[in-house]
Amino acid sequence: MIVEIFNKQEDSRKLSDLKILIGFSVFYLIWCTLFITARIDHAYFYVMLLMFFLVHKKSRNFVLGFSFFALFWIIYDGLRILPNYLVNDVHILQPYLIEKAWFGIQHGSELLTPNEYFRLHSSKGLDIASAIFYLTWVPIPLLLAIILFFRNTQALLMFTSCYLFTNILGFVIYYSYPAAPPWYFDTYGNHLRLDVMANAAGLVNFDRIIGFPLFQNLYTKNSNVFAAVPSLHAAYPVVTWYFSKKYAPKWLTVLVFIDILGIWFSAVYTFHHYIIDVLLGGAVALTAILIYENILLKTKFSNFITKFASFIER
Repeated sequence: MIVEIFNKQEDSRKLSDLKILIGFSVFYLIWCTLFITARIDHAYFYVMLLMFFLVHKKSRNFVLGFSFFALFWIIYDGLRILPNYLVNDVHILQPYLIEKAWFGIQHGSELLTPNEYFRLHSSKGLDIASAIFYLTWVPIPLLLAIILFFRNTQALLMFTSCYLFTNILGFVIYYSYPAAPPWYFDTYGNHLRLDVMANAAGLVNFDRIIGFPLFQNLYTKNSNVFAAVPSLHAAYPVVTWYFSKKYAPKWLTVLVFIDILGIWFSAVYTFHHYIIDVLLGGAVALTAILIYENILLKTKFSNFITKFASFIER
């Protein structure tokens, strides 16, 4: 009797897994062929998820637990379908003037933005530190997610879904207020050029130090040139800190707080963002957390998270 019940449960699980696998495969195939231009990294992404899903029960649960991260990547990649400069006018000069008015630094007879000031006072040590911090926007949230995967599946889903929600808020602002980053204004002035690809800006100094075009290769794949406001690089560690404070060991909370300071400084030092972009990024993160905790979790979405966590842990 017990064996029969167990076999039925196992068959039910396999059927559910098969439905998920087929459903996602069909969706991703249609998405990559009909809506966006398929690239080799789309195939790598799919094969990686497929391998994790099929290799072992634990790795399958890992993929399911990180579903919101996967959805974030798919949505982010899909932004290239409709560039934000086709939706609203691009702001190039205005962010620069606001930055100089609010945070300008007097240097001799000239008023400089913090980006311009740091360029005059750069050092190899700061180049290395800022590059390392700027790379942590992926590993640090991923580290928290892995810890939560082994500790608390429901907390993992809450963190990753809030992370996704933060990005969606940021994307809405991207399309409402397309804005050029500091490096663009510094290079091209107040002239709109739609043929420009993303630029590693001050991070190329790190590439020169290590003798390898690490950041140049990364940024040539980014098509969102006019998405400087808000800085989601500044938002990610804030969301990560909030959930690490709630569910993770204290050492990780301290590490993430240091990461916030490092990423915020690096964004300005490397000419990728103005201080106003960084502060708005932090504001977007806090707004997302408040809406998520006080509104979304008081709807049916909370039940969905609970049921999804139970499904993963089945």
